[in-house]
Amino acid sequence: MAEIPIWPGSSSFATVTNPTPFAFYDTDTSFITDADNISDWCAKRLGYPLVDIELQDVNFYTCFEEAINEYGAQLYNFQIINNFHTLEGNATGSNYNNQLITPNLGGTINISDQYGNETIGGGGDYKKESGSLVVLAGQSKYDLLTDPNSTLNAATTAGSESAYIKRIYHYQPAAINRYFDPYAGTGTGIQSLMQTFGFGNYSPGVNFMLMPLYFDVLKIQAIELNDQIRKSAYHFEITDNRYLKLFPIPTNNYVLWYEYQLKSVANAPVKDTSTNLITDVSNVPYTNPTYAYINEPGKQWIRRYALALAKEMLGSVRGKYQSVPIPGDNTTLDYARLLMEAKEEKLKLIEELQRLLDETTRVKQLERQEKEAELTQKTFYKVPYPIYIA
Repeated sequence: MAEIPIWPGSSSFATVTNPTPFAFYDTDTSFITDADNISDWCAKRLGYPLVDIELQDVNFYTCFEEAINEYGAQLYNFQIINNFHTLEGNATGSNYNNQLITPNLGGTINISDQYGNETIGGGGDYKKESGSLVVLAGQSKYDLLTDPNSTLNAATTAGSESAYIKRIYHYQPAAINRYFDPYAGTGTGIQSLMQTFGFGNYSPGVNFMLMPLYFDVLKIQAIELNDQIRKSAYHFEITDNRYLKLFPIPTNNYVLWYEYQLKSVANAPVKDTSTNLITDVSNVPYTNPTYAYINEPGKQWIRRYALALAKEMLGSVRGKYQSVPIPGDNTTLDYARLLMEAKEEKLKLIEELQRLLDETTRVKQLERQEKEAELTQKTFYKVPYPIYIA
């Protein structure tokens, strides 16, 4: 049976070639200093020098590196979850390690853009296209997708693609257009009054009679009411975002304008095709933590987790050999106990760290502030009021 290497009692990180598997922290002076201390501490916590420890310096260094990695993973995963609403959509080129993340409304605005797409003048995240239709006298029904005189005929390849019609510019002519008429007088019934004042020799398109504003408003309302009662109202019906029916029946040819957007554009799940954006937790730019910046409570967690990893590694090594010959007999190694304890300690440490991080969420902090304010107010109520004597 091969001889089992045991812990020699000391280590020197600086003299070891490739001391850690990934070399994430091999140039960090704080890590270099603590590596040998961790090795010595873990070995003594495992029973050295009372018992032999079947581990070498590189094994302890590996546990130390993994413990820091696990601490960083738990910490930054928490940060990602707590701030993902703010981080989503930002560039991946930044490094968020040791950076203060300021909450913003980016995610909320992205959602509100979808509502803005359905309103007039409400914004949105895509551009509404402008199209036109040649309206023919005597024809009131049109298929906007297939009509040869419609912009959508070409945009949708004769109806092979669907579109959303956002707006139809089909309105009754403004009453003010018939308020002034340079050839038939003003239409206000005061031409004879102008003649009385001696202004009749001037152009009929120009009035020099000063009238109150409500006079103009009443005249415009009269024109609109007259059209509403005596004429067919301007209206349109559109079904299936393509079949348009105009009211009243056109009496002359003209160009009708409308706004639209292709459904493939409006409903596209990907609005920004850039490849350097934060889209999920896997590409949020967090890297391994800088060990020198970790405070003492964090380093103590790392030490305890490194010890649990070393205990697990020692249990695996002893499980391979299981028994070791001694003079006159064999001794059974306690690998099962070590593996069980290591598993429980690792789980307990992870849960402890997660509970700590959960207490720092914005929701928890706000709840704490609310409770503090409530208790402070109750304390103030018990303070005696001073008696003022004039």
